[in-house]
Amino acid sequence: IIIIMTVYFKALTRAGSSTGLMGAALSLNKSMGGLLFLFIAIGALNWIGMARLARGQVLSYKQKEFVEAARAIGATNGHIITRHLIPNIIGPLLISESLQIPGYIFLEASLSFIGLGVDPPTPSWGAMINDGYSGIRSSPHLVLFPGVALALLTLAFNFMGDGLRDAFDTRLRGRK
Repeated sequence: IIIIMTVYFKALTRAGSSTGLMGAALSLNKSMGGLLFLFIAIGALNWIGMARLARGQVLSYKQKEFVEAARAIGATNGHIITRHLIPNIIGPLLISESLQIPGYIFLEASLSFIGLGVDPPTPSWGAMINDGYSGIRSSPHLVLFPGVALALLTLAFNFMGDGLRDAFDTRLRGRK
């Protein structure tokens, strides 16, 4: 679906409608090097998992005693949401999203590798790997360096997600 959306947005860019909201979006996408429509395509499908997690967390916490106590003293729904639910669900949501970032990076790199990612003057590790792929036997460093950088970045985000999980998960405190 992301490939279909990306191809559609690239076709809109080639058609060049320069009036109205779509014209503004096309010019913004051009100034961003093709990243705007790529972000829209990835975000249009990947918000669903986060919404499901947030809903599950809210449904879990709304049955807890502290929410019932807040209701008993007459707190409004807005107060309960802002003071009790959001502070408790923000940790798992941050952890989940930080663990999803490497997938987004690999998705952008793979789309750029097959020519559906960012526009050519904008640097992308997927495009760099694609450029070096044809000469991999004579110049393996053209593929090796962007590939290693891509792997190190995704490992860094995975380690950050694990660190956030360790910091926010109260059930793990005190265990070795």
